[in-house]
Amino acid sequence: MTDDSGNQGERMAVGFVGVGNMGWPMAARLVEAGFAVQAADGRRAQVDAFVQQVGGRAADSLPALASASDLVITVLPTSAAVGAVLDEVLPHLRPGAVVLDMTSGEPAATRRFAARVAEAGGVMVDAPVSGGVSRARTGQLAIMAGGDDADIERVRPALDAMGSSLLRTGGVGTAHAMKALNNLASAGSFLIGIEALLIGQRFGLDAGVMVDVLNASTGMSNSSQKKFRQFVLSRRFDSGFGLDLMVKDLGIALGVARDTGTAAPFAGLCRELSVAAQALLGPGADHTEFAKLSERLAGSVLALDEGPDAPASGA
Repeated sequence: MTDDSGNQGERMAVGFVGVGNMGWPMAARLVEAGFAVQAADGRRAQVDAFVQQVGGRAADSLPALASASDLVITVLPTSAAVGAVLDEVLPHLRPGAVVLDMTSGEPAATRRFAARVAEAGGVMVDAPVSGGVSRARTGQLAIMAGGDDADIERVRPALDAMGSSLLRTGGVGTAHAMKALNNLASAGSFLIGIEALLIGQRFGLDAGVMVDVLNASTGMSNSSQKKFRQFVLSRRFDSGFGLDLMVKDLGIALGVARDTGTAAPFAGLCRELSVAAQALLGPGADHTEFAKLSERLAGSVLALDEGPDAPASGA
């Protein structure tokens, strides 16, 4: 995968399906790294804009993309969307091609997809990411990877172009399970942190001061470091990661709990509250607007804070 000039991606043909909020900057990193990228998306105008602004080529169709690609990458909203893409891709898959699903998907569905890919003569790796749009733009995503080590190594140059850390989780499907569990832990720490801020503010503490103390103490979390000031106290609520997607991921995490017979009462409560927030706010809300449900329940609004801004961090 490396030519004499040291360009890792020049000889790997990549079909990239899904150039939305996350897929666009991820695909852009591949183009910048020298990969031959064909882009596809349900919105042709989005693909045309990507090609005009970033580079690569627009795929004429999903079958054409598959037949021309050594690596097919999917970054889509749901596993159902991935399955629909595979219906069109697999009959035209190159022998030995790798399907790299970077969607935040359902582990059980991923394992079914992997069997279908194998029947079509390819291999599958699941590789969801963490870090949000800002880290996608800079190529600093944390990437979880599930699959055979040899298959992961084959696509390592592409993964390295999009992320700064690669975390192997085990066989196919384990990365998607880990992604959902990561987002469960993230949502839980966000929610309890917001409740702590509301309690403290009602007591008379300054919300900004509380965030500073949390970040210097054992209550520190990704939310306290990169979300409370930046998106909640500022009232911006524009992290770039949707509440609808968070609710989906929490449902996946609870599905893993059910499948493994694991009691998870706090996880269940967290998802119930996220669904309530979704109903309160309507579609399209940012996941940091989850705080508005806690504010409504507490009868208080966290005070505007003009503290320093830091890089955004998605779930």
